[in-house]
Amino acid sequence: MKGDIKNSNTEYLFRALAAVNTAEEVEALLDDLCTIGEVQEMSNRIAAAKMLASGSTYNEICEATGLSTATVTRVNRALKYGSGGYKLILDRIERRGE
Repeated sequence: MKGDIKNSNTEYLFRALAAVNTAEEVEALLDDLCTIGEVQEMSNRIAAAKMLASGSTYNEICEATGLSTATVTRVNRALKYGSGGYKLILDRIERRGE
């Protein structure tokens, strides 16, 4: 994560997310923490990352998720050159067979 947003509050958020144990707990936390639109946007981005990793085209992803090509480009850049978060989670979900 870029150092310019790291502070005690973001560090606490990271610890809070790491403390979650189940999908139900994640749902409860996100329900309290985020708006419906924010959760939908994040779910569309992770869906785009999954689709990019499986070889889908930008047009297919935009049509399936409603994301703009600019957002899909940002997801693709993060998937290829980012901190590895998308890859870590996509691999972990695949290993679990989810």
